[in-house]
Amino acid sequence: MNNQRLAGLWIDTEKAIVAKNHDAQSASEFFLCNPVKHEIQHGNSNEHTGNNAEQTNKRKYFKEIAELLVNTEKVLITGPGTIQEELKSHLLATPEFKDLDITLQTSQQMGEQQLLEAVKSHYGN
Repeated sequence: MNNQRLAGLWIDTEKAIVAKNHDAQSASEFFLCNPVKHEIQHGNSNEHTGNNAEQTNKRKYFKEIAELLVNTEKVLITGPGTIQEELKSHLLATPEFKDLDITLQTSQQMGEQQLLEAVKSHYGN
């Protein structure tokens, strides 16, 4: 296996599952990180407050995912809808990820083992 630091993640509006082949020190076999949960804001008194809370929570969600991708060279982002495109935009707007090689795919619900297999297959491992 090459020594590139690779990652893959499945994301929807509720959680993200991240698999990567590196920690801070080295690249080796792919492993799963703890899932990242997206906080959903409920019961706001007005639409403006609700929208602000939703945007703040989404930024926090994306930031927690980004923390798992530090030092990653290539990432596969998959999931339903458009949230993977939003995450890609967020990452590319962050200075430390501006050169990150990002591949987007659309997929339905994936479990942890399915994601591991999809990531290994994508990177030819």
